[in-house]
Amino acid sequence: MNLDLSGIMGDMSIGAAVGFITGYALKKFIKIVLTLVGVYLLSLFWLQQKGVITINTNALFNLAESATTSTLTLADKVVGILPGTGAFVAGFYLGFRKG
Repeated sequence: MNLDLSGIMGDMSIGAAVGFITGYALKKFIKIVLTLVGVYLLSLFWLQQKGVITINTNALFNLAESATTSTLTLADKVVGILPGTGAFVAGFYLGFRKG
């Protein structure tokens, strides 16, 4: 039985590279989205403080809770679909930390 290490190493290196790029890009995307959401919410609260608008904070927090639940459910589905290779997961972790 011959074991082809070059093929295995090639698959691992591609998985690690794709994982790194995915993790790095995801972290950058999350930073941009959270910044935009933060600016939007701060502008709403500033307008409320100036008396321009009235915010129903209970409805706003319920909406935020609903969005968080939906996002976590989606994240669970995505993790289930992702390739389960150790090289991809390790590359994703390193890319996410680097980003």
